[in-house]
Amino acid sequence: MRQPVRSRLAVLVGVAGASAVLLGAFGAHALRGVLDARDAELWHTAVDYHVWHALALAVAVGLGRGRSGRLAIFSFATGVTLFSGSLYALALGAPRWVGVITPFGGLALVIGWLALGWALRTRNE
Repeated sequence: MRQPVRSRLAVLVGVAGASAVLLGAFGAHALRGVLDARDAELWHTAVDYHVWHALALAVAVGLGRGRSGRLAIFSFATGVTLFSGSLYALALGAPRWVGVITPFGGLALVIGWLALGWALRTRNE
């Protein structure tokens, strides 16, 4: 992978991880007592998936080889945005139709894991 692209992807990893931590803290402190139990659980789920997939994104960027690695990077970034983003929005009172987006984000995360697994497999051959 070319260095300028790798540098931008490294920034993406940093933003993904930092935003997960900041949104987790925001939910734990600023939204305590504001969200009802259901919305607080949505927020917590969004943060959990955000953190884990920021880490997966870091692995994919570190690997960064071939089509599978690029697919993993794209899928994890898209998945976090759609899955966690839609849950954050729903927890904050977005219209319920926003929930239609969530499964597409989940599918992108699944594709990311499959692509990452394939990239790791082909790297070790």
